[in-house]
Amino acid sequence: MTRPKIAYLTGEYPRASDTFIQREVANLRALGHEVLTCSIRTTGAEHLVGPEQRDEHARTFKVLDTVKTPATTLRAHLRWMKTPGRYLSALGLAWKTAPKGIKGRLYNLIYFVEAGVLADKLDREGVTHLHNHIAKASCTVAMLVGALSGIRWSFTIHGPDIFFEPHHWRIDEKAARASFVACISHFCRSQLMCFADAVHWDRFHIVHCGVDPSRYATPPAHTGKTALFVGRLAGVKGVPILIDAIARLATTHPDLTLRLVGDGPDRAALEAEVRDRGLTDRVTFLGYKSQAEVAGELAQADVFVLPSFAEGVPVVLMEAMAAQVPVITTRTAGVPELVEDHVSGRVVPPGDVEAFTAALDDVLTDGNLRRAYGAAGRAKVVADYDAAAEARWLSELFCAYANTAPSPGLRPNRKVPE
Repeated sequence: MTRPKIAYLTGEYPRASDTFIQREVANLRALGHEVLTCSIRTTGAEHLVGPEQRDEHARTFKVLDTVKTPATTLRAHLRWMKTPGRYLSALGLAWKTAPKGIKGRLYNLIYFVEAGVLADKLDREGVTHLHNHIAKASCTVAMLVGALSGIRWSFTIHGPDIFFEPHHWRIDEKAARASFVACISHFCRSQLMCFADAVHWDRFHIVHCGVDPSRYATPPAHTGKTALFVGRLAGVKGVPILIDAIARLATTHPDLTLRLVGDGPDRAALEAEVRDRGLTDRVTFLGYKSQAEVAGELAQADVFVLPSFAEGVPVVLMEAMAAQVPVITTRTAGVPELVEDHVSGRVVPPGDVEAFTAALDDVLTDGNLRRAYGAAGRAKVVADYDAAAEARWLSELFCAYANTAPSPGLRPNRKVPE
C-alpha cells in the first residue's frame, strides 16, 4: 500500500512539553510515511533539551523565518494568484473566520500570508496531506493552506483551552472543512460535537496520544518517599494544591520529598511559596528535562501527582502509569477515561486539597496499594495508549481519506453503524 506523504504543523515544534507529537511523527515514519515537520515559529533553545528535540528542530521547516524573505513570500503568492478564484476564496475565508476587531482581522491576514508560503513548500515537496496539532492559530493556517492549494488536511483537537473560546478559533468551520478530526478522548469529541454540525460527526475519530511502554520496563522501588510532578508551572496545573498537601503531610511522612520537572510562568511564585513555607529541603525544582531524563525520574518515583484544574488527557499520566508509578490526579475532562479511581490510581475532585492530601497519604502509606495501582496502570496504557498502535490507527485514517474509503469508525475495529 502506498502511504500518503504527510506534513505536520504546529505553532512551535519541537517543544519539550509536546514530546507525544514527536513520538507520533517517529512512529508514522517507521510505518513508511514520509513526514515533513513544519513549525510556525522557531522553537526556543529551552525546549531543545535532548537529542530528539535537536534533531527534529534541525529538519523542521520554519514558516515565519521563510515569510521574512520578501522575494520568497511574493513568489509563493504570485503562484497561487494564477488561480484567482481559489485565491480570492481563500482570502475571503481568512476574512470571514477572523476574530472580531481590527487585531483579529490583521492576524488572520498574517495567517493567510503564512499559508501561501507553506502551501507552496508542501506542493513543491509533493505532500498530499497536512496534519495539524492544537486547533488554534496554526490550525487556521492549515485551513487556509487547504483552501489555497486543495491539499487535504486534518487536525488533532486536544482541549481544554480550545473549548474556552470555540467561536474565537472557529472550530466549527475547521471541523467542517477538514478531511477528518482526531479527538484525543470521548470527552474531547463530545465537546467538538457541541459546536459542529451533526453532518460532520462521523469524521470525528478518537486517536489517543500515546507513549512507548518499552521505555518504562523497570518498575520503581516503591519506598514511599518521593512524589513526582511533570508539567508546565502554570496556574492550570494546580501546583499550589500539591505544595499545600506536601506541607500537611510533613509530620506523618517526615522523609517525603517532591520533585517538579518543568518550567513556566508561575515558577518564581511557586519557588517563593516553597521558601515561605519552609519546604526547601523537601521540594526541588528541576526545570525541563529530556524524555530519557523524565524516564529516569519516574524510575525513582513512588507516586506521580498531577492536581490539575483542567486537562485533556495528560501524556505525563500515561508515562507514569507505563512506568508502574501509582498516580494521583483530578477528575477533569478525559482523565477518567485513562485513570480508574481505586483501580489504576486515585482520581479526586479538582481544587479539593483535603481529598488530594488524603489520597496522597493513603498511597504513600500502603506499599501493596502502590504496586497494585502501578500494575493496573501499566496494563491500561499498554492496552489503549501505546503510541505505536495509535500511529497505526492514524495512518489508517490518512490512507482511508486519501482513497475516499468509507468512514473507518470511532476507533480501530469499531465501525459506524450504517
